[in-house]
Amino acid sequence: MASPIVPVLLAGGAGTRLWPVSRDALPKQFLPLMGKHSTYQETLLRVRGPEFGTPIVVTGPDFHFFARRQAEELGIDVTVVIEPMRRDSGPAIAAGAAITLMRDPQAVILALAADHIVLDPEDFRKTCVAGRAAADLGRIVTFGIKPTEPKTSFGYIRPGKPIDGTTTAEVESFVEKPDLATAARYVQDGYLWNSGNFLFRADVLLDELRRLEPDMASAVEDSVARSNTDLGFVRLDAEAFARSPQKSIDYAVMERTDRAAVVTGNFRWSDIGSWDALFDIAPTDANGNVLQGQVTLMDSRNCVVHSESRLTTLIGVEDLVVVSVADATLVVPRSRSQEVKDLVAKLKADKRPEAVVHRRVHRPWGYYESIDMGERFQVKRIVVLPGGVLSLQRHRHRSEHWVVVSGTAEVTIEQAVRAVHENESVYVPIGSVHRLANKGKIPLELIEVQTGSYLGEDDIERLEDVYSRA
Repeated sequence: MASPIVPVLLAGGAGTRLWPVSRDALPKQFLPLMGKHSTYQETLLRVRGPEFGTPIVVTGPDFHFFARRQAEELGIDVTVVIEPMRRDSGPAIAAGAAITLMRDPQAVILALAADHIVLDPEDFRKTCVAGRAAADLGRIVTFGIKPTEPKTSFGYIRPGKPIDGTTTAEVESFVEKPDLATAARYVQDGYLWNSGNFLFRADVLLDELRRLEPDMASAVEDSVARSNTDLGFVRLDAEAFARSPQKSIDYAVMERTDRAAVVTGNFRWSDIGSWDALFDIAPTDANGNVLQGQVTLMDSRNCVVHSESRLTTLIGVEDLVVVSVADATLVVPRSRSQEVKDLVAKLKADKRPEAVVHRRVHRPWGYYESIDMGERFQVKRIVVLPGGVLSLQRHRHRSEHWVVVSGTAEVTIEQAVRAVHENESVYVPIGSVHRLANKGKIPLELIEVQTGSYLGEDDIERLEDVYSRA
């Protein structure tokens, strides 16, 4: 009996075209763009079953705790691999392949982007089974999607002759994103959208990488060989990984190999590359609008409206994208939704924090969010998950007042340790060594009032930290 397919999920990207919801500090793959689960969680659910083994998740040093936490919420065991810096999909997939190969020399890998949406998971799984026969024969199989219309935002695949004994075909050519007239011709001629998801034997992929990109193969394999286990995570060696060229798997291997094959995926798919892409997968109202959150429209058509924390209303408009979150609002014509990436670049150049971070900031122990702030004060809501422990720390420029809203806090101030219960408060003077922990079984929620001459996050001197942060 064939061994299970090992899913390798790529979960380290930024997704700035979906700003202000998706940001560097918490990108789109960890957010619930449709329904209650994030796209990362939906991807994990899609590869849960007897056909699949334990997933390997490759992500960055800012997201590894979050990736494990979201998997735990689903009851799914994963191996989380921390890539020290972004090097695009080529090195990330190679790292997943090298780790898998050490565990099983015959392993077949399914490499998936964690930020894509598939609306027909059963058809997706059938496609994986259909493509495996070619992968077992040494082919590197890409998933091609039947186009529903000419799209200029996708690359295309031209299928060649069928491969004997399989339901796949050779890849005659990969073509870049076309103009509209060319895309229409591609659809007419039977080309497929390139979904960017792949199925292959781990040894085959690494052999091709050694042949086509020897510097990448050497750097990644060295990084895996020198990796270490840290708090249950696989941490790739940074010095070795940094030597790898930054290149996608498409450019590194797929467009150059003679082993490429394509299996046609008969499932609805989107890479959610822009807000406008939601029209391909999300339900619409009677006037063609995609609505999420508290939204009321009058005489408005073909709009995308996403509202997270307040009522958002539109009157008499068409073909707009309107996104409203706690600290930012985006309004853009649907036809220009790809330019959101350029807007984020401008915000970063202007040093706007909203370009990068959310008002809610996630940490290994839970999260905090800013409620209000002034010249010498800041108010935060802090949630510490069961078992969560903040670092032992002190501040040089601020004092803190904590009011427990729910749960029980274990508070350390200098040598004293005490329990602070719901409706009780505690004061942390400037310069005091202190720590907050949740030893209970329910989330601990409290309101923190900071006062002082400087309230920046860099006024934290960590003396001890269970999460091995600097």
